[in-house]
Amino acid sequence: MTGTVVKSTGSWYVVRDHATLHLHRCRLRGRFKHKGLKVSNPLAVGDVVAFETDETGDAGTGIIDHIEPRRNYIIRRSVHKAEHAHIVAANLDQALLVVTLASPATSFGFIDRFLVTAEAYSIPATLIFNKVDIYEEELMEYLGQIQNMYQRTGYPTLRSSAHTGEGVADIDALLDGKTTLLSGHSGVGKSTLINALVPDLDLKTAEISEYSDKGRHTTTFAEMLEVRPGTYLIDTPGIKELGLVDMKKGELAHFFPEMRALLNQCRYHNCRHVEEPGCAVREGVEKGRIALPRYDSYLSMLADEDNRR
Repeated sequence: MTGTVVKSTGSWYVVRDHATLHLHRCRLRGRFKHKGLKVSNPLAVGDVVAFETDETGDAGTGIIDHIEPRRNYIIRRSVHKAEHAHIVAANLDQALLVVTLASPATSFGFIDRFLVTAEAYSIPATLIFNKVDIYEEELMEYLGQIQNMYQRTGYPTLRSSAHTGEGVADIDALLDGKTTLLSGHSGVGKSTLINALVPDLDLKTAEISEYSDKGRHTTTFAEMLEVRPGTYLIDTPGIKELGLVDMKKGELAHFFPEMRALLNQCRYHNCRHVEEPGCAVREGVEKGRIALPRYDSYLSMLADEDNRR
C-alpha cells in the first residue's frame, strides 16, 4: 500500500493510506540512506511511502519499506548531530513563513535563510507578518517598508492577527487545494493562527494522536493537518536556527532573485559580489535596486555567520 507520512515522532510514523484514508502507526524496515545527504531523520512529514500492514502487531500498524523520490523539501542543519541535516517537511506546494517585528522580532537573517532554502528547492514562499494588532503607528509604518522590500523582490506578503481575525481569510484562501508548510520562530503566534484556520483542530489532531506517542496536540513534532479535503497544512515546531545545507558559496547569489537578475552583468563570471571590480550586484546595492538588509544577509550567509541573526 502507499500513503503519506502525516506525523513523525522519530521512532514511529503515522501514515495516511491513500486508498482508504485510514491512519496506520508504522515503523521502518531497516535504515534508509539518502544519496549524498546525511540526515538526522530518514523520513519527514509529507513523504510518500510504500508500507505493508504488520499482521503480527496491533490493528492499524504497519512497516514502511520504501520511500518515493521527493519532488522538494525544506531542510536545515540538525541542532543535535554535527554535519547532519534535518528535513523539516517534503513534497510541498508552498511555504508560509510566519514572522513578527515585535514580541519577538524575527531577524532579516532568519527570514532570508528560509527564503533562500525555499528558492533552492523551487518552493513558492509567502511571508505572513503576524501580531499586527500590537503594533504602534511607527512600527506599522516600518512594516509597510519591510513588506515593500520583499514584494519588490518578488515575495508575496500578508498582514495577520489571529486575535482580531485580520488576514485569516486571506491565508485560508492561499491554502486551498495545496499542501502548505507553516513555519517560523517559537512565539510568533503560529499555533494561534492554526487554531483560527482549523477551528476543529482538537478533533483533527486527536485522530492522529491516537496512533502516535503523544496523547494531545503539541508542536514537538511536525504534523500534517487536513484543513478540508485536498487542503493540507503542515505544522512544525518553532525553529530557532536555520543553517543552510548543501549550498555552494559560488551559487548562493542565484537564490536571491534580485541578484540572480544581475549575475550575467558582472565583469567576472565567478564574482562573489564582495569586493570585486565591475560587480553588478554591488552596483545594484549602491543604486537601491537591491535592498541593503538583503545584501547584508547574503554576506552573512557567505561568511557562514550565526544563522539566527
